[in-house]
Parts: sequence; C-alpha cells; structure tokens
Amino acid sequence: MTQPVEGLGAQSPIRTLRLLRHLGDAGAPGASLAGLVRVSGLSKPTCRRLLIALIEEGMVVQDPATRLYFLGREIYLLGIIAAERYGIHRVALESVTRLAQETGDAAFLQVRHGLDVICLTREDGNYPLRSHVLKAGDRYPLGVGAGPLAILAALPESEAEAYLAARGPQLEQRYPPLWPLLPELIQETRERGYAINRGVLFKGSWGLGMAVREPSGRVTACLSLAAVESRMQPDREPELVALLAREVRLVEQRLKGDPLRLADPAPAARRRSRA
Repeated sequence: MTQPVEGLGAQSPIRTLRLLRHLGDAGAPGASLAGLVRVSGLSKPTCRRLLIALIEEGMVVQDPATRLYFLGREIYLLGIIAAERYGIHRVALESVTRLAQETGDAAFLQVRHGLDVICLTREDGNYPLRSHVLKAGDRYPLGVGAGPLAILAALPESEAEAYLAARGPQLEQRYPPLWPLLPELIQETRERGYAINRGVLFKGSWGLGMAVREPSGRVTACLSLAAVESRMQPDREPELVALLAREVRLVEQRLKGDPLRLADPAPAARRRSRA
C-alpha cells in the first residue's frame, strides 16, 4: 500500500482538509486536477498525492472516463453522523413541515455552502397549484431566489459587496433579468427583514425567504416558501411572513438549545390555505 502523504510536513492535514473543501465547492460537476491545483495553490504533484491518499480512504472518487474528482462515500457517511449532532436539517425539519401544512404551499430549508445555497428539504402543502422551480439538492448562487437573497442580504455589507464584485460577471451572464435588480433587492430585503422573489427568473413562481442565524450570529441557512403568483399577493403576505418569522425564531432557539415556545401569529393562515 502506498503512503503518498508522508513527508509533506505538519501542514499536510490542513492542506488535505482545504482540498476537500475545494472539492465540495465544485459540487456535482466535479473538479479537474488542474482546477484543484489552481484554487488550492498546491503544486500539481502535491495535489495529486493528496488526492490519491483521499481516494484510498474513500473520501474522494475519480471518474475513470472524465478523470474528474468528486467527494466520496466516506464523506457522505461522516456527514450523516455529524448531522445527528450538528445538522440544521434535524433541527429545522419540523418547522419546514409545519410551514407547508399551515400555508398549503411549498416550504424549504436551504443552507449556505460557500458562494452557493443548497436546498436540503422541500415539503409540499395541500394546495393543488404548486411552484416546481426548487427541489431538494438544487444549488443556486447567493441572491438567486428568495432564500439565497435572504442569506445574501443578511451578510455583513462588506462581505455582500465582495461577493457581488467577485461573482458579478457570472451572475450577469447566467441570470440577466436579475443582475441589474440585485442591489435594490438586497437593500429592500435588509429594510424589510425578509426577501421577496416576484417571479424575476421564472414567471408566475413567487417566493418569500428569511435568514436563519447560528448562536454566533453567523448566517448559515434560511427558511422559505414558494407558490404561484396568485398565492402571494399583498393581502396574504403579512400572514406568511409571520409564520416564517415564527419558525425562524424556533429554529434559532433550537440551535441555542433553548426551550421551544410555539405561538400561532396567524390563526387564519391554515383556513385560508385551503381556499
């Protein structure tokens, strides 16, 4: 058995962990050796040796046809184990389910992953007309959609500005209807405390999103709702926002380990969701 990491020095564990993070940032498309060398700053031989070691441990896999690298099964299993202790999915699942039941619309938990936001959970309500734009596993850049917009707007202003400067060309190319509106949407979201997606990218598909903060104050996730346009008119918005705010508060309390106190700020919401 080869021992490719020996001799790389005390920085080897740090380099390995950073390489895994870069590979995670690459997501479903995978990453090439050249790409990993570029983003990690490692030399090509060092990067290759670390990847070989990670492959041997099941942390990384390589597609034999494309030669691209992906996170491996062992990373997935470790994630499942960690989720039992730290996973916001476990903490927030009840809230997502309750939002779907009480509004009749689709409810989501999304988490920040680097410069993107990943949908972890979707729960559908009982209203027959639904928005099908977002599903579990989908990934969008910060700012694209109600949830990602809520997270972006909740970041420190300097961090949000740095993101727009770095990702601007890509956002402008991939989402031309959204890009010129994004600064104004960020400001509106900060003032309101929640994000509204008025079908900018997908006509007729509207959404509301609200950021979730860790006990440290860091923004790591959001809860959101999506529905057809007729379900998110101004007369219904306050009820939906109140329900979102309630569930965000409950999730944040659970993250702190505080007792949960379930209040119903909008008792009419359930009745109207069936209308």
